[in-house]
Amino acid sequence: MENYLPILVFALVSVLFLVATLVAAKLFRMAGSGATNDDPYECGNPAVTLAHDNRFSIRYYLLAVLFVVFDVETVFLFPWAVMFDKLALFGFIEMVVFLVILIIGYVYAWNRGALTWA
Repeated sequence: MENYLPILVFALVSVLFLVATLVAAKLFRMAGSGATNDDPYECGNPAVTLAHDNRFSIRYYLLAVLFVVFDVETVFLFPWAVMFDKLALFGFIEMVVFLVILIIGYVYAWNRGALTWA
């Protein structure tokens, strides 16, 4: 049971820190007026419509997801480049297979028109 004591202490300190932070934020925050909450935030222009009235095409979201997928997959190139000398020919072949699969997916998405949303 003494092996779990550090975990219990860490959990208690974490909870106490969370509670103390929330209480301190509640006590020391400035009382703001409700009138400034409706002011425009970034551009300075008053809002013409509600945020829920702006509808985006599903292609916009598909493009965003594809960007994230291809971006995350290309992150795998960095560790491969760092270890390229140790991986030798096997690592090169594995990366070529990975890139071929990635390029096939990219070409498929391009041919389906997923990369043009405007």
